[in-house]
Amino acid sequence: MKLILAVLTSALICGHAQDYAIVASARTETNSGWREVVTELRQKHSAAVIAYHASVEEALPALRKLFPRYVCFVAPPTEVSREFVARVHRLTRRLNYDPYPDCCWGILTGYDAANAWRIARCSEPLTIRKVVAGTPIPLQQFDEGRWYSELDSGRMMSREKGGQPREMQVASDTTEALVKSLTEYRADMFVTSGHATERDWQIGYGYRNGQFRCERGMLYGLDTQGQRDPVQSANPKVYLPVGNCLMGHIDGTEAMALAFMNSAGVNQMLGYTVNTWYGYAGWGCLDYFVEQPGRFTLAEAFFANEAALINRLQTYFPELVEAAFDPLSKATPVIKVSAAARAAGLTEQDGLGLLYDRDALAFYGDPAWAARLAPSPTAWEQHLSLTNGLWTFEIHPERGERSFTAGDTNGSQRGGRPVVQLLAEPLDHIQIVEGQDLKPVITSRFILVPNPGKCDPAMTYRVTFRASKPISR
Repeated sequence: MKLILAVLTSALICGHAQDYAIVASARTETNSGWREVVTELRQKHSAAVIAYHASVEEALPALRKLFPRYVCFVAPPTEVSREFVARVHRLTRRLNYDPYPDCCWGILTGYDAANAWRIARCSEPLTIRKVVAGTPIPLQQFDEGRWYSELDSGRMMSREKGGQPREMQVASDTTEALVKSLTEYRADMFVTSGHATERDWQIGYGYRNGQFRCERGMLYGLDTQGQRDPVQSANPKVYLPVGNCLMGHIDGTEAMALAFMNSAGVNQMLGYTVNTWYGYAGWGCLDYFVEQPGRFTLAEAFFANEAALINRLQTYFPELVEAAFDPLSKATPVIKVSAAARAAGLTEQDGLGLLYDRDALAFYGDPAWAARLAPSPTAWEQHLSLTNGLWTFEIHPERGERSFTAGDTNGSQRGGRPVVQLLAEPLDHIQIVEGQDLKPVITSRFILVPNPGKCDPAMTYRVTFRASKPISR
């Protein structure tokens, strides 16, 4: 405990710019294994460490003073819960006084301290070239990969390095194939959807297939014949259960999320802590991470999509942005449909869906660990420059009139995401000079331009603004 307070006090007194902060409970400091996780992160990122006693909200004053780019919440699985994830969401939107997220954050946990320490000590960036999925994804965005249909029995798409995606027929039970995709094929990224709970993932959604289950921190496949196939995979990877219910809900040491981290080599993952319904928070991460290859790390894509969700609430359902809401409550809030929402074709259900998703998606792992797709051509190019005190953000369409339309539409609430540019350093006192008609939002952390929809291919979409020097931290 004294070490944690000393590190924080030193950072505050010295006034050093702090890009990374670790938040942990005082109980974590008393456990030698979890204290080693904190120490590993602190040394790796030259981080400040903030301790709290009763509630994670106690970290808010120190976080406001530090205003770090990354915040990692180190927590044993006994401290992680649906409520904890929601509190972290709300806390990380309160570092300044706009309603938007203010940092890239992650919850670093694991089946045990040794598992979390393995994740914490990984510093080698991951370039994602090989993907496997249990739902359709655009294979052309990767060097190679394969996906297995959750709706059509025996349907698979495969792309070999240097080739084009081709459809194949496989056995209806794809349990063994998916296990081998992680253990032998050594995928860098795993994407799933369909039925799931904290204890299993049901591979087939529209037909009978096998399952993934876990026991004592070990993931395994269980096929339709009852054959058990363990998943022991060491290569670092990311896991995106974008359409699965409850895969991000850690309700004890037997949770699937912990098994993916412990035995499947997952360093970062996201996941719903509730049953999926609306889908904006989960599926939308693919719009930033996969549809814009190389532009964002996974943590940044999660951050950008959260910013997009808050912007959508702010634009169409402003009274819901900071509304108290429990997705498990049977009480339905009164939702006012603004004129802007009606003009956009949105209803009360859209407002409720955005509110339902707002604090329900967890992000696990070190948020500063860089996992991203290999860069490849995107639907638009975006550039931020500074000349003589004037910032200029430009968007250049690259795919004609379809530059701002969705490429991949698999899932729910896909497409229409705003253009997001992250800022390397926080800015303050923003004054927009040009581009007000694009309705940009500029915060200390990012620039957001609502999706223009219809594209003029000959147009350069431009926002210029002035800002003070970076906030003194």
